[in-house]
Amino acid sequence: MPTTPSGARVALASEGSVNVATGLSVLDHLVGELARAGRFKIALEVAPDSTDEAVPAAGAALGGAIAEHFQAGAGWALMPAAEALASAALEVDAEPRFVTNADFSDSRVGGVANDVPSRFLAELAQSARINLHVRVVEGDDPQHVLAAMFKAVGAALGQACRPAGTPDEEDA
Repeated sequence: MPTTPSGARVALASEGSVNVATGLSVLDHLVGELARAGRFKIALEVAPDSTDEAVPAAGAALGGAIAEHFQAGAGWALMPAAEALASAALEVDAEPRFVTNADFSDSRVGGVANDVPSRFLAELAQSARINLHVRVVEGDDPQHVLAAMFKAVGAALGQACRPAGTPDEEDA
């Protein structure tokens, strides 16, 4: 698995697995959801001084590591988590961006009073150089909504990292 200077390694796999230490347990869990849905082996370790630094650093590290694997260049997915349903669509783009209808700015995620998921996904999109759109279709429970979002992003990334029509990749 290639290593980036920021502590992220990503490999395509037949089953997703993670070894994540961002200092924010909810983010570690969500990256695990992304890895399993996208069938990635992810090792991610970020140890900045504060959560305000850890979230963007983790997103940037993971985005840069995933970008090394793009083959199809685009992907999309619709994924459930309990009562929640989210979609993600992405393509490699010279002008990366993250667009979503989800707003967690008034929510506390993992004890942090700011929009951790959006900050993470925005940095991931910038570093991976993708145009990423995430839509929450349905859902009331914030934990389920977040899980559905990260699963959809993971599945879309997994699709973009494998040639179209290719069966599961074996562990490298």
